[in-house]
Amino acid sequence: MKNSNQKNDIEIVIIEDEADILELLEYHLEKEGYSVMGFLSTENVEQFLEEESPALMIVDRNLPGVEGSEFVSQMRELGYEIPVMFLTARDKESDLVEGFNSGGDDYMTKPFSSKELIVRIEALLRRSGVTTGNKVKYRDLVLDLHQHLLTVDTKPIEITKLEFKLLHTFIKNPQQPLDRDFLRDEVWGDDSIDFHDKTINVAMNRLKKKIDPEGTKEYFAPVWGVGYKLI
Repeated sequence: MKNSNQKNDIEIVIIEDEADILELLEYHLEKEGYSVMGFLSTENVEQFLEEESPALMIVDRNLPGVEGSEFVSQMRELGYEIPVMFLTARDKESDLVEGFNSGGDDYMTKPFSSKELIVRIEALLRRSGVTTGNKVKYRDLVLDLHQHLLTVDTKPIEITKLEFKLLHTFIKNPQQPLDRDFLRDEVWGDDSIDFHDKTINVAMNRLKKKIDPEGTKEYFAPVWGVGYKLI
């Protein structure tokens, strides 16, 4: 059962080869209201990441085939910047250092407390620009999801419903290149029948002028041949 807040907009990937631990993690996170996708190995994860943009990955170190930190290192080399929390039975300092060096953002040793896990996940999501509850924040941008209000550096800024949805999509996927097809489906959806290639450019330019009229903050970067990313 999902909570009535906005956590179900936040997708978490878990890679854990012990089925009972995977099931337990899925249970606790879904109970908190998160959307969860579990994998018993790294086998299909890369393909999943090509199609989806999860907010966080929880990765066991001791996986069949590719060791967890090696897999994360490979994902980082491919350009994926999704925050990663490692789960491991290894608690030596050298293991911890190796995990962080391979691209991990946080670490939990087994056995772990589900309450501590949830608190650490929330902290990691906050640090990466994704928050839970009624508001989402990135840099000095704050979206109130219930009232559909935007504040920039605490000042209210008027934007259209479509611009709000566009900005929310970027904040849910920070630092990741979002292509035009993804933006069209996420933001315009069923209204994309009369959609043209220039529609996104026009919408992005209007949004940028509203949230950064001086053009000094550089919230967005164009990604050649793809689309844009929130930086």
